[in-house]
Amino acid sequence: MALTAGDDAPTVTARNQDGEEVTLEFEEPTVLYFYPRDETPGCTVEANQFQRELETYHDAGVSVYGVSTDDVDSHQSFCDAEDLEFDLLADPDGDLAATFDVDVRDGAAARTTFFLGDGEVKAAYENVDPDGHARQVLLDALEDDRVTLPE
Repeated sequence: MALTAGDDAPTVTARNQDGEEVTLEFEEPTVLYFYPRDETPGCTVEANQFQRELETYHDAGVSVYGVSTDDVDSHQSFCDAEDLEFDLLADPDGDLAATFDVDVRDGAAARTTFFLGDGEVKAAYENVDPDGHARQVLLDALEDDRVTLPE
């Protein structure tokens, strides 16, 4: 079972699609979503919907990161193909998934999303339906007292 609301958010480090090392401490509001595979139908829908909502997330002060067990090169190809402007973190050994207690089956992470901030898990979503998920997480995040849209 994945980490749940109220659990401490672990500090994690991984490489993004550009091969750069990214360290996340989750003090600021952040969405971290795990997905099975780059360039598959459901994962493409989910990524495109996070991209569509990205400006609103940023306006609200929320960062967005995707994570899968694909490697840096696969993430770069996916970002290029879909014009994604947020980081995809490579987790080929499943270390990030294990840190968040996300199931990995047949080498692919289960579709699981976390909203994090203040060093803790604020919300966790398991068995996610990719269609409409980015909007739902955004609406839920806006209920957090640290997340507001500018007027």
